[in-house]
Amino acid sequence: MEGKRGPVATNIHPTAVVSPSAVLGDRVTIGPFAIVEDGVHVGDDCVLAARVVVKRGVILGRDNEIGEGAVIGGKPQHAKIGNIYGTVTIGDSNRFREAVTIHAAMEPSRATIVGNHNLLMVNAHVGHDAVVSNHAIIVNNVLLGGHAIVEERAYLGGAVAVHQFCRIGRFAMIGGQAHIVQDVPPFVMVDGGTSRVVGLNRIGLRRNGFTDDEMGQLKTAYRLMYRSGLTWTEVIAPMTMLPA
Repeated sequence: MEGKRGPVATNIHPTAVVSPSAVLGDRVTIGPFAIVEDGVHVGDDCVLAARVVVKRGVILGRDNEIGEGAVIGGKPQHAKIGNIYGTVTIGDSNRFREAVTIHAAMEPSRATIVGNHNLLMVNAHVGHDAVVSNHAIIVNNVLLGGHAIVEERAYLGGAVAVHQFCRIGRFAMIGGQAHIVQDVPPFVMVDGGTSRVVGLNRIGLRRNGFTDDEMGQLKTAYRLMYRSGLTWTEVIAPMTMLPA
């Protein structure tokens, strides 16, 4: 079955290679030497720049911009991966800059997921089975290992490396060149030089409308977690007593 060609101003460069089974929305632009493989779905108003490669089965929502040389849906980097694996699902209004790579999930029934309104800068890499939520900023040369999770409005500075299965909490800010080998709680700031939590992401929280009362509660929670001398197990009980 042939894919749909959007009837409204879809623009495919003559040197691009687009599979007949790809489904393209309206007002899609595909640049020179781009490749769109079998079964790809591209939503309305997407722009694929020159030399972009979108691998088989990838789903792109609407209004995504993919920069030159990016590869979406590449084969997972795993020593035991065969020729059967999953895919990638992208939401809406994301901006992927030049040479971004997002690898497919390991299992055929699964997908690596990027949500909505994210910015991935030059040469960022999202490993297999990773999840990037919404409104995250991922700066140049960031490496997300397999199964990593980046929650809403997190900020990862340049060349941050996130170990597989680690979670970056919402509104967290990770300084450039940090190496993340365990989960990062939400709302905190990690120093790039030491890779240690050094405080709350106060500026980010203020910019996102957190009130003085909410900031006070977060400060109390931070002190319990990092300055009370309690173990993580001991911290749980007093944390539950804080206002919701």
